[in-house]
Amino acid sequence: MSKSPPSTLAQWLEYLERLHPKAIAMGLERVSQVTRSLAIVPGFAVITVGGTNGKGSCCAMLEAILLQAGYRVGCYTSPHLLRYNERVHIDGREATDDVLCRAFARIDVARGDTTLTYFEFGTLAALLAFAETNVDVVILEVGLGGRLDAVNAFDADCALIASVDLDHQDYLGDSREAIGYEKAGIFRAGRPAVCADAEPPVSLVNHARAIGADLAVIDRDFGYVAEPQQWRYWGPGGKRYGLPYPALRGTFQLSNAAACLTALDSLRARLPVTAQDLRSGLLQAEVAGRFQVLPGRPLVILDVAHNPHAARALAANLASMPAGGRTLAVFGMLNDKDTGGVVTAVKAYIAHWFVAGTGGARGTSAGQLAAELARAGVNAPIAQFADVAAAWHAACESASDNDKIIVFGSFLTVAAVMSERQRKT
Repeated sequence: MSKSPPSTLAQWLEYLERLHPKAIAMGLERVSQVTRSLAIVPGFAVITVGGTNGKGSCCAMLEAILLQAGYRVGCYTSPHLLRYNERVHIDGREATDDVLCRAFARIDVARGDTTLTYFEFGTLAALLAFAETNVDVVILEVGLGGRLDAVNAFDADCALIASVDLDHQDYLGDSREAIGYEKAGIFRAGRPAVCADAEPPVSLVNHARAIGADLAVIDRDFGYVAEPQQWRYWGPGGKRYGLPYPALRGTFQLSNAAACLTALDSLRARLPVTAQDLRSGLLQAEVAGRFQVLPGRPLVILDVAHNPHAARALAANLASMPAGGRTLAVFGMLNDKDTGGVVTAVKAYIAHWFVAGTGGARGTSAGQLAAELARAGVNAPIAQFADVAAAWHAACESASDNDKIIVFGSFLTVAAVMSERQRKT
């Protein structure tokens, strides 16, 4: 470490970004070694949440329900949109800069010559913060895959996988079977494992069986029935009727909610929750950028959908909305994503595209995006802009009160619009 250690959160984050030569370096050896040096021994229950999509929504619902039940809850998610503090929640509030800086300083001393990645450093900082505040339960969102992800250095009392589909193929493999095996790595022998994917890869099921995890799969071991004004759940813990639809929007949220109820039922001996806790938590859970509908006109929808699976869910949500007006897209993606697959999933619902370049090593120019749209057979008008802010303002100028503006394609795209809206207000 330098002679002048970082003193602010911004300085620490800059330091972490250049500490390890690679932004992503899979493996548990480094984080496990530093965990031992820090003597982190979780005295709280751990719920680990993985999946291609739906992780953030499941974390938000679990956190809200457990808070309603009166538990002290730690929740670690990634990535953030506007502030790093968004990643670490303690009792429903973002961790302060001081809490994070203290944790980073302790880790930097304990690591010795071990070079941790940005995500590994952040994971350990979150666990230290949770241990300091004596939380009852911790919810850990997997960053990438599962088996070799930093959060998997901590044993899950219950593991939940929201979905399995293609994404991050360079790291996880190029098939659902390969990716399913990586995600199943968060399961533990003799402990509950919940899968909200109705067609789980054989590799996931076989791994659960091989290690003796208690696997529950949606539509086989638990599920839901949607009704006009409410829904009902069935699962290993019994049936629950008259449940409110989650505050989180989207046709897929009932699958996520059912998986969360199954996970909580599996931990009821240690973390009992009441029917009212469930209802209140479902109504209060929120997570930015997941089919987030903003108030006002024209209607603005923020969605971080950045792979074909998420884009198909976005398309289903758009199809379920009342007809009327045009749908305009502010669209920016990173160059290691399946742009063609995302565009193909949603192109039928977009009347006008405002494509934006994204910066950085993984960025894609507006010209590259426009070419991808053309290859995907888009016939709607395509306007190109150097950055997301310019695309956003142009879409706003073009939209009438009856139109919809959907902002999607990347966390960076959604974050840029959120930042621009904040700046303007």
